[in-house]
This record gives sequence, C-alpha cells and structure tokens, in this order.
Amino acid sequence: MAGDINKVVLIGRLTRDPEMRYTQNGTAMATFSIANNRVYSVSGEKKEMVSFFNCVVWARAAETIVQYCKKGQRIGIDGRLQQRSWDDKDGNKRSTVEVVVDNFQFLSGGRSGGGEDETSSDSSPADSGYSSNNAPEMETNPFSDDDIPF
Repeated sequence: MAGDINKVVLIGRLTRDPEMRYTQNGTAMATFSIANNRVYSVSGEKKEMVSFFNCVVWARAAETIVQYCKKGQRIGIDGRLQQRSWDDKDGNKRSTVEVVVDNFQFLSGGRSGGGEDETSSDSSPADSGYSSNNAPEMETNPFSDDDIPF
C-alpha cells in the first residue's frame, strides 16, 4: 500500500522566540510560529496577506533553533503537517494542525536581529542548514540554466 504525500516547505519570520520543553524521557522539543507573507495584485493594486503557522521541532534540531533563533529572524523549514486533538480543562474537544519540522535553514544573521543581510560575529551556524536525518547536502548543482525547460 502506497503512502500519501504530506510535505510542507515554508519561508517566514519567527513571530516569537522559540520555547523549549522536554518530554518525560528527556527528549528536547521546541515550538515556535512563523509568519509567511504573500503579495498579490487585485486590479493593479498590490495586496499583502500574512499567514501564521505553528511549528514543532524535536531533539538536537530543537536545541539548535532555541539557541540561535529569536523573534523576527527569517527561517526556511520543511516538514509535514500533523493534527493533534485533546480535551481542554473544561472538557471541550480541541484540535490543532502544526508543522513538524524535519529540516531547516537559517536565512537571517545571528541573534542580533532579523535583517536579511546581517552577519554575526559569534559562532552561530547562521546561513547554515540542518537536516534531522543528517544527510549530507549536495555542494554543487549539476544543472545549468540551459537545462531548465522554462
């Protein structure tokens, strides 16, 4: 039986500092939200729509994001959507859909702010990526612009 596809790729800015928690067995888990802007035109007038996405990241990736990211910084993430349900303290059914982050890429400089062109003098892995499966990334692109058919 073939599985369905559940893949999310987003670039946005953190709306708050990531929050770290640990499970009962000591596994690190961080939560954060990102804002994603979409610009479009209506009758020649530019409009902007902002969407907000809750994200969760686990283990070493969670520790890295908490250590080096803060509100306003730009980040690229990929992962999958996950729905959770629970009963609140009043016994009402609640549910949420969140992005479970598998990989991420820092797109802003270090902890000094959220500017795109900032650089950091500390030892942060700014402008570096992380993959939860620790697969090496390709260093070179084997294709030229002439190979792309559009």
